[in-house]
Amino acid sequence: MAYHKVVVEFNGQPLTIETGKMARQADGATVITYGDTKVLCTAVSARQMREGQGFFPLTVNYQEKFYAAGKIPGSFFRRERGASERETLICRLIDRPMRPLFPKGYMFETQIMPTVISADLINDPDTLAIVAASAAVTVSDIPFAGPIAAVRVGRVGGTLIANPTLQQIAESDLDIVVAGSRDAVMMVEGEAHFLSEEEMLAAIFFGHESMQPLIEAQVQLSQLVGKAKRAFASPAIDPALEERVNALATEKIDAAVKIRTKQERYAQVAEVKAEVAASLAEEFAGREGEVSTLLGKVEKRVVRQMIIRDKVRIDGRDMQTVRPITCDIGLLPRAHGSALFTRGETQALVAVALGTSSDQQRMDNVQGMEFKKFLLHYNFPPFSVGETSMRLFPGRREIGHGYLAERSVAKILPKHDDFPYTIRIVSDVLESNGSSSMASVCGASLCLMDAGVPVTQPVAGIAMGLIKEGDEVAVLSDILGDEDHLGDMDFKVTGTAQGVTALQMDIKITGVNRAIMKQALEQARSGRLHILEKMAEAIATPRSDLSPFAPRITTIRVKSDQVRTVIGSGGKNIRAIIEATGCAIDIEDDGRINIASADGEAALKAIKMIRDLTQEAEVGKLYLGTVRKVMEFGAFVEIYPGTDGLVHVSELDKERVRNVTDVVNEGDQVLVKCIGIDKQGKIKLSRKEALGLKLED
Repeated sequence: MAYHKVVVEFNGQPLTIETGKMARQADGATVITYGDTKVLCTAVSARQMREGQGFFPLTVNYQEKFYAAGKIPGSFFRRERGASERETLICRLIDRPMRPLFPKGYMFETQIMPTVISADLINDPDTLAIVAASAAVTVSDIPFAGPIAAVRVGRVGGTLIANPTLQQIAESDLDIVVAGSRDAVMMVEGEAHFLSEEEMLAAIFFGHESMQPLIEAQVQLSQLVGKAKRAFASPAIDPALEERVNALATEKIDAAVKIRTKQERYAQVAEVKAEVAASLAEEFAGREGEVSTLLGKVEKRVVRQMIIRDKVRIDGRDMQTVRPITCDIGLLPRAHGSALFTRGETQALVAVALGTSSDQQRMDNVQGMEFKKFLLHYNFPPFSVGETSMRLFPGRREIGHGYLAERSVAKILPKHDDFPYTIRIVSDVLESNGSSSMASVCGASLCLMDAGVPVTQPVAGIAMGLIKEGDEVAVLSDILGDEDHLGDMDFKVTGTAQGVTALQMDIKITGVNRAIMKQALEQARSGRLHILEKMAEAIATPRSDLSPFAPRITTIRVKSDQVRTVIGSGGKNIRAIIEATGCAIDIEDDGRINIASADGEAALKAIKMIRDLTQEAEVGKLYLGTVRKVMEFGAFVEIYPGTDGLVHVSELDKERVRNVTDVVNEGDQVLVKCIGIDKQGKIKLSRKEALGLKLED
């Protein structure tokens, strides 16, 4: 394969896409370079399809090599582990806009592998990986209706920025990834700091316009490579068989899909399909797969026509009505906060636990060590949809849904300095019929308020759908599972009454235009405000106090140079305090100390022990001290732990003292007064001036 390269100016610096130098035995391979960040991406698609294959087996494996940033992995084996949470999320970012562009019926196993081989820690490689993946497939012979591109959009000081640096992202009130083709937006995911729908719409289409040079660069590279696409035609449909299936199934499926209850509807649809398949088994023997595919097409057509033509949805709602909502809080007495959020046939049990900094999640990645103080975990057990499964661990979908809910809720949390807890929320989906991730957002908001976490305002989420038949369009609020499966879009929007906090859009068609997205955002806002009103009926503001089972964290401050004193040699002092009180104690380098305990008296005891270690002598103050050492010239008296001063022999008594031991001995308790502190910090004490006084004086 010959070497080819295309360079395009992007956001003030060159972006290079090249092919023909690395991984030349892959069907397609590209290297994209931006700054000192490089992403290698390969694409390979099998030449033979597995027998009985009924779905498109596309796998995206994104990986960040630690050597890319000159680092050695922190794991025990010192090599890259399985996909991290970040890598999993980026796999989803790449998969979602690319999957719809492979031909219908294309079921050859396909693997796309973007690998970060150089990271400058300035330019995030995730959007570059999407471009590299599209370019790798575009220059290959794999059938693909691309190219696509992606950019991250930030906003600093009110100005939109395409592909901001990591430093700019930290200063931005917006962080979204937009992927699209020449003509339309295909995927959006990200978060915002309470931006309005109009601002979000402007940012999305700013991103779409910004990515066009990246699409043109891929077209140029493909033309330079000149590789023809392999021959593929979607499986032909037998008109006679299709006619028979339509005649036998349409009317019965039309009646079945109007059953309002999910499980009853599924059972009736399955019964109709089994009945039709059985009636055709003899006449069309050996063609069961085709019959099953056609029955699926009948169901899809019936549902979509019912919505477009009759303006009625599966459960009888109109386009904008949200399903009935109930909210229950405080169901789990030992969790620090809990909520049961039910919307139609979707239900999430959400609980929160509050911990200390020792509960933070440590994440070792190419960008550096990260400590997460807020975690939201989403679980989707098989019973939630009436199924059985041996899948016991969260997959990519669960990780993605949890992260969307996490970034939605993070915007309403108090600053860690003001509320120094590690917060973990768990959402267990108990029933699912669409929008379980949005139920998790609502439940998370409720359980945080139930826990007494001082959130700034409640947050809610809603999932929007789309049915598009030619020029006819229906935008659906609060979609069901079937409307997601049989529709063209799943657009999740979360936010408060003030504005949007996060969004995620996936589509199954080639894109959506500005008008559709504007309508979806406006309907989402209306639905979100309705949901927030329903949530407020259960709890409108955070409880005034934390759960009695939650640790109380008291924050005190000492001088930064006193941190070593609190810790002690080899950690001796801090271990002694923890053992004596049972408190969890976290010490920051700046002198901030967090003391956590469910026992208020234990926390007060720990505070006193720390104050005793760090207090400073005051001139004129009385102290009841202990004689630690006797010398010819005086006695050293410890006035508080770790700090002593000298009582000179002349300050022991009003009368002349010949021998120090005539007045005090080691171990004696003695009342002394601080009479001075010299420039070196040495403390001068006097027993003589304390005679006749009491400690409270």
